Amino acid sequence: MAVNAPNHCTHPLCRPLPPRLRLAFFNRAFSCRPTSPNEAPDPRIVSVRSQKHGSDGFGSLKPAVEPESLMGSSPPSAIDFLTLCQRLKTTKRKGWVNHEIKDPESIADHMYRMSLMALIAGDLRGVNRERCIKIAIVHDLAEAIVGDITPSDGVPKEEKSRREQAALEEMCNVLGGGMRAEEIKELWTEYENNASLEANLVKDFDKVEMILQALEYEKEHGKVLDEFFLSTAGKFQTELGKSWAAEIISRRNSRLSDNLN
Repeated sequence: MAVNAPNHCTHPLCRPLPPRLRLAFFNRAFSCRPTSPNEAPDPRIVSVRSQKHGSDGFGSLKPAVEPESLMGSSPPSAIDFLTLCQRLKTTKRKGWVNHEIKDPESIADHMYRMSLMALIAGDLRGVNRERCIKIAIVHDLAEAIVGDITPSDGVPKEEKSRREQAALEEMCNVLGGGMRAEEIKELWTEYENNASLEANLVKDFDKVEMILQALEYEKEHGKVLDEFFLSTAGKFQTELGKSWAAEIISRRNSRLSDNLN
C-alpha cells in the first residue's frame, strides 16, 4: 500500500533556507556580489558571464578566451616546424655512412633510443628524469638544418656550435616563438653547455647509444668499429653512464674473444 510522502524532509539540515539566506548563499557561490560604481568588476566574473548559456541555462565556466600563455603554437607554425623536423628521420648519421654501414640509423633513431634510456633510467638523486627525456629529444634538433657534423668533417667545435645555434634559432622562429620555443632553446643550451646533472646524464646517454649501436653494427655487418669505443673511453660523467657503458664493453669483449677462438 502506497504511503504519501511528506512535502519535504523534516531533518534540520534538509529544511529550505529562508529567502534572504538563499540569496546570500547564491551570491557567495557564484561570486555575483554587487559592485560599487567605482569598483572594477572582477575579470573572472566578466569571463564567466561572457559565456553563452548551455541547455541547462548556466553554460560553461571556462574563460571566454584561453590565456595566451597557455596556448601553443598556431597550427600552421606547428606543422611547418614538424615538417622541418622530418629531416631528422631521413638524415643518416655521418659516422656510420663513413664506415659504409648499409641502411644506417637516422638522427631521429639515435634521439629516440636516447629518450628511451632517460625513460627507463632509475631515479637518481638530484636528477629530473622528465627533463632528461626532453633534453634527449631536442639535443640534436639543429641537425635538421646543419646535418650531422662529425670530427672527420674538420669543422672546429666553436664553429659547429655557432652553426647549430643559428639553426636552432631558425627552427624556433618557424615554430612561431613563444613558451615552447623558449623551452626548446633552454634545453638545447643546457645540453650544449653541459650545465646540469640532467645534461651530464644525457651526454652519457649520447655516448652509450653510440657504442651500443656500434656493437650492433659489428654483429650485423662483421665489422670492427674500434674508433667509436676509443673516442668515448674515460669520458662518461655519471655512475649510470659508466655502468651501462661497462656492460656494453663487456659484451663486446666476450664477442671478440669468441671470434678469436
